[in-house]
Amino acid sequence: MTTIDVEVFEQTSGYRELRLSADGGVRRTRDVDAAAVDRLIEVVDRDYSPDAIAQRMFGSPLLRDLGTALFGFLDGDERWLAAFLEQPPGTVVRITAGHRMRHLPWELLAVDGAHVTVSGPAPLLPVRAVGTRGAARSPVAPGNRPLRVLFMATSAEGVEPVLGYEAEEAAILAATARTGTDLVVEESGSLDGLRQVSVDYGAGYFDVLHLSGHATVTPDGPVFVAEDEFGGRADVTAEQIAEAMAGRWPRLVFVSGCLTGNAPDGGALPSMSESLVSAGAPAVLGWALPVGDVSATDFAAELYRCLAGGEPLDRAIVQARRHLYTQQSSSWHLLRVYADRSPLAPMVTPFHTRGRERIQVRAADQEFLDPRTRLSRVASRAAFVGRRRAIQRCLRTLKQPQGDGGAAQALVLHGIGGLGKSSLASRLLDRMPTHQRAVWYGRVDLFKFRELTTTIRFPSMEQQTEATELLDNDRAPLTVRLRHLLDGPLGQTPCLFVFDDFEQGNLDDRDGGHVLSAEMAEILAALLTAIRDTASLSRVIITSRYRFPAPAGTTITVESLETLTTVEQTKKLANLPNLRPGSSIDSTIRDRAIHAAAGNPRLLDWLDRIVTDTSLDIDALITAIEDEADRFRESILARHLLTSQHPDLRTMLAKVNVVDLPVPADTVHAVHDHPDTGRHLTRAVDLGLMEEGTDPHTRQPRYHVSNVLRPLLRPLLSDDQYTEACAAAARSLHKLWVTDPTPSGPAQ
Repeated sequence: MTTIDVEVFEQTSGYRELRLSADGGVRRTRDVDAAAVDRLIEVVDRDYSPDAIAQRMFGSPLLRDLGTALFGFLDGDERWLAAFLEQPPGTVVRITAGHRMRHLPWELLAVDGAHVTVSGPAPLLPVRAVGTRGAARSPVAPGNRPLRVLFMATSAEGVEPVLGYEAEEAAILAATARTGTDLVVEESGSLDGLRQVSVDYGAGYFDVLHLSGHATVTPDGPVFVAEDEFGGRADVTAEQIAEAMAGRWPRLVFVSGCLTGNAPDGGALPSMSESLVSAGAPAVLGWALPVGDVSATDFAAELYRCLAGGEPLDRAIVQARRHLYTQQSSSWHLLRVYADRSPLAPMVTPFHTRGRERIQVRAADQEFLDPRTRLSRVASRAAFVGRRRAIQRCLRTLKQPQGDGGAAQALVLHGIGGLGKSSLASRLLDRMPTHQRAVWYGRVDLFKFRELTTTIRFPSMEQQTEATELLDNDRAPLTVRLRHLLDGPLGQTPCLFVFDDFEQGNLDDRDGGHVLSAEMAEILAALLTAIRDTASLSRVIITSRYRFPAPAGTTITVESLETLTTVEQTKKLANLPNLRPGSSIDSTIRDRAIHAAAGNPRLLDWLDRIVTDTSLDIDALITAIEDEADRFRESILARHLLTSQHPDLRTMLAKVNVVDLPVPADTVHAVHDHPDTGRHLTRAVDLGLMEEGTDPHTRQPRYHVSNVLRPLLRPLLSDDQYTEACAAAARSLHKLWVTDPTPSGPAQ
């Protein structure tokens, strides 16, 4: 695209000069009436405020009038811009304007009733220029490889509304599926996490940094709502983001949050996007006003589709804006571009360029295949939702160096069936793309364990041969062989060893609990000991319905999964074709199915398929839903497991189940005032009959009995017992959450 520079030069308080130059050619100037500028700013301030824009429908004549006025201001009687409207593929208009003019919505530029930024064969791309008096940067050759994006979404506790960051990630992956995108996700949402990833990958690795989350403007200026170490709110400035990046800027930064492209106080203060360019980012995208989740996601998906296909940055932005416009999104004009003098050039080569690199990392969900059908048993990267705090805790465990006190060699994902333990394990593999993977399903013996040498990609054939010989050498103890493996062939190739559905054949019953089987006791003890002794970066992930003691001398961290929260369930339902809002399924059927699933993701998937059976009437469908839910209880619970427990333990579960929210241990003791409550609680958690999660505010354990078990538990209580349990729970929670809350506790 052709580039022209337009500068509004304020020589005195009453005199301004408009300057234009095209591709470094002869500069043209003309006087500008200061009063006309003041009138233009006054109109914009009145008609382009957040409240005013919120009331404007797509295609609003008032916005066209604003665009016409802005175009006339730049075009003038000399028709400076009109000539460029006939020069495909278009023109980048680099605008340098200080203070009150920096916030004008140049994206609305219009001629003859049409917005020239989205229509015609030669669209205009307004770019707010920052630091234009320096020399232009030399063009950077596009990488002959897939696009590399560092994606960090933030979702702090208590910040509403909760954004659909999973949908944004999924949309980007879907849009770039053909050309491929190396999308690395920083999961903590914190500046420390951003700093660490940028350091680990180094300057020049990423093409794009994508920050997604809430943003706002405070009296001191714009802030982006990030997270602290534990998921709490941490407002950060552009200066703090720049400090975290420490000069390791990619070619583009997209701060996808409301008002990140807005110059506050009528342009008196720079926007967050402008401040990031001033701090060294070559180009930054931000939103001028509040933008909807769907529009922001649609724009990002189209932008990265174009960039991943080898389009120049300027044309990619134009195409993404046009995409919103053709979708009749009222947010089409809100995206703003700030940039230095770097060329808005391609970042990667087109897909079929000779010698172009390919994505090397296989999708993690393809590691979790059913041994019979060879189909994936877990949610794909695009379908996974929720579990944010659990993922953050798990990643801290998996990345903690072995030299640190309390560092674990293994992570156990624990909980009843259907909660998504395997899907979470797959998500963790996606979040650690630098690690190799070895995944086993069900029972594992020594013969099966040796298959890891066929699933890991070693740096060389010699190392793979060495690894095979080490594992086949039965004359040495397994621990010794694994030490040599982790120090030798896998010394520079960290691996995640995953034992999925661990309870199938790897655990034995003992004294009402579970212990490792003889074969697995040898394998797991040797593997964890070798990781510990070699200080390896490799780790073990286990998914299991039951807890078990760790091998002597090793450390295992347990992450127990909870039923989906209301927000997580809403996101899950949006991915289901039949149970999602607005589907053609009868609302009564839909509501009954959602209620029966009780927040269990696997049961939601099952019921989503059932409700499409057109051969059944409504009553028959409801019966089918209830029958399927009952079959699910049998498959995940093995009803005899519940009935074989002590009556007092079953009574405790029934009493705790009167509360639909996870509750602290104090409330469990309050509703079940029994001397053995602590022991029953531990046993119920170990067996997966009770969920044990972590409170995001207090970071203390909290407990919940899945409502999917309610039909089995409600008959265990008389009406009086049920009422007493409700009253005891209410009194306990009122004291803990209202009359005597902890300083860091939740505002319930």
